[in-house]
Amino acid sequence: MNIRPATAHADDYDRLWAVLEPMIREGETYALPVDMDRQAALAYWLAPGNEVFLAELNGAVVGTYFLRENYPGGGAHVGNCGYVVAPRSRGSGVAYAMGEHSLVRARERGFLALQYNYVVSSNERAVKLWERLGFSIIGRSPQAFRHPTSGMIDVFIMHRAL
Repeated sequence: MNIRPATAHADDYDRLWAVLEPMIREGETYALPVDMDRQAALAYWLAPGNEVFLAELNGAVVGTYFLRENYPGGGAHVGNCGYVVAPRSRGSGVAYAMGEHSLVRARERGFLALQYNYVVSSNERAVKLWERLGFSIIGRSPQAFRHPTSGMIDVFIMHRAL
């Protein structure tokens, strides 16, 4: 698997949208509108300050993540990430590889920790993955996410020192 920076080319935008759209439409892991269009989704993922990566396997994009400051100013030493794996590649180690890559990249950028502010509690694969990579649940926001089938569920804040 190759993990590389996303480029400002139409090819990468098309490939990125192909990974993001199913996640958005499912509405199960991100607090994004399920009817979010391509332009808004790409603007969100490629927002200023986001360093965006694509995970490729055999020429196909199988995942993406971004790395950014969790908050500016006094919080700029803590990083934040968002990850999405293409549906056909879930459970195949893509998220783990991107997680490891992001830990290395966060250290290279001088972050002292990573904090994930909104890990949906029903996303058990993600919670277990982050725990395997050394993250701990440091907080819980009760009923903070409206899941399309489970209703109101909790969201975790997860943290790891680098």
